[in-house]
Amino acid sequence: MTLNTNPILQIHPTRRCNLRCLHCYSASSPNEKDQLDVALLRQAITDASMEGYKTVSFSGGEPILYQPLLELLNHAHQCKMNTAIASNGMLINEQTIEKFKGVLDILAISLDGMPDFHNQMRGNKQAFEMMNGRLEGIRQSGIPFGFIFTISHENFRHLDWVANFALEQGASLLQIHPLEAVGRAKQNLAGMTPSASISAYVYLEVMKLRKKLGDQLYVQIDLVHQEALRLNPSSFFVDSISKDQDDFSLAEIVSPLIIEADGMLIPVQHGFARKYALGNLKEASLTELAHQWYREKSSDFIKLCQQVYEKETIPTEFPVINWHEAMVRHAEKFDIPVLAS
Repeated sequence: MTLNTNPILQIHPTRRCNLRCLHCYSASSPNEKDQLDVALLRQAITDASMEGYKTVSFSGGEPILYQPLLELLNHAHQCKMNTAIASNGMLINEQTIEKFKGVLDILAISLDGMPDFHNQMRGNKQAFEMMNGRLEGIRQSGIPFGFIFTISHENFRHLDWVANFALEQGASLLQIHPLEAVGRAKQNLAGMTPSASISAYVYLEVMKLRKKLGDQLYVQIDLVHQEALRLNPSSFFVDSISKDQDDFSLAEIVSPLIIEADGMLIPVQHGFARKYALGNLKEASLTELAHQWYREKSSDFIKLCQQVYEKETIPTEFPVINWHEAMVRHAEKFDIPVLAS
């Protein structure tokens, strides 16, 4: 079993969005109409809570555009799960934020750096101004909020500005996430993913920020030092399971668990290699898919984790890695023969 104390279910209820961001991993846009049935998602949340998941996070697409979102937030709380929303922040008005009181535990707002760069990535000259204009209402609501800053080759030096902005706005969280060559970014932003040296630089800067800011702002970075991975492999993956285990729970093996807007249930990250998918929720329940996957595919997934661990802990000049990106990269390599057969 992993030492992950907060297994996450990540739901993409729709690919519809008010923006067409250059780096969107799900290639969402105003033209996309994919949307999952609320009853299907309610059941999935119930099942996920029984499988050991502690938090449900809604992304997209822009989850604010999913009309039954409030119903799902309420249901997640009834299932004793924490709730989170990842949003571009532009559509959060007073009525919306009022409805979220008591059912939303944290609101994470996407931020791509200084205003002009943010607008460029969002494909909207007013994106920053509109998002910034919503922050006072969010502060007044008392709902904890934070920012997700996607770093790239072009904006990694915006980190100090972003941290200061988050502090000034009263955010409780700043999450630093490296740009990955997936979705729309694969076509639009070739060469902009952070290099190994930039990733190492940002990692060190975040360590300095943590020491400087203390309890003023929690700074999370989606990168890990090789030494931490070597010392604590069980924090990242489970290295063995027993097929005879009676008290199996999916959260012990897979976190995050992703529900994509077409109903596909996959481990790790949106777009993960379909060889490792659990199946589609339109065809069976999460519980049924989980136990079938456990019997038929979990060994392959654990083997993948072990192979990634072995490769990514080989000493390098810049010993900082993006574990989830490494999982995606290696899974795609191993997936190619399956797709070609």
